[in-house]
Amino acid sequence: MDIATLVGMIIGVVMVIFGAGGFGVIKESFMDIPSVIITIGGSVGGVIASNKLPVVISSIKAITLTFKQPNADAGEAIKHIIDLSNIARKEGLLALEEAANGIEDEFLKKGIMLVVDGTDPELVRGILETDLGCVESRHKTTVSVWEKWAELGPAWGMIGTLIGLVKMLKDLTDPSSIGPNMAVALLTTLYGSLIANWLCNPTASKLKVNNELEMMVKEITVEGLLSIQAGENPRVIEEKLKSFLAPSAREGMNGGEGGEG
Repeated sequence: MDIATLVGMIIGVVMVIFGAGGFGVIKESFMDIPSVIITIGGSVGGVIASNKLPVVISSIKAITLTFKQPNADAGEAIKHIIDLSNIARKEGLLALEEAANGIEDEFLKKGIMLVVDGTDPELVRGILETDLGCVESRHKTTVSVWEKWAELGPAWGMIGTLIGLVKMLKDLTDPSSIGPNMAVALLTTLYGSLIANWLCNPTASKLKVNNELEMMVKEITVEGLLSIQAGENPRVIEEKLKSFLAPSAREGMNGGEGGEG
């Protein structure tokens, strides 16, 4: 589980409750059903109108991914490629076909089979990079849905505020109602800001982080497989692929076994 997402959301909730004066005050002064309907209903409606319904549904479900630890691990991907390069160096490229049987990563398995089949290196790169591009495009579509919701939340909050102000101004004959009506009108702006800054923007940012990590791992896979196909030394491949990592991560890998000469 990615504890950062959970901790961040909990901190956000706690700070709002604490700043408002406690849960009792929240329940008494900050809960208004019409404001919730206007802000959440209006912003969700705008998101649906801006995208295809299946895309919206799948994108909203993607929030669960922000709570999961990404499967992509650049260091592990490099070690896996080095293992495959050692097999290819000792037993030949055809031996990789048997090694591919136990691999769950479909992207890596596809690349191995292309290499084993003797596909031209440029064609291998083209096929894998097309696959990579399509995956990234789907991820960007999901992120764009959350960004659109973050954009529309405050906008619909302002719409709710304007509705509340119109109602307030039409009832100026009763001075005692002005304060409560103004408070209710401002609640929609508050709800819109919470939608954007507590939920949507953090979710979009975390999905972007996960996407960048997955893309890096896939790029490592592409470069690693092409290096194996070219018959490069496993140690050379390792040094080449470690350039994808931060210096601290490279030092951590230096303590490992590394490739064989």
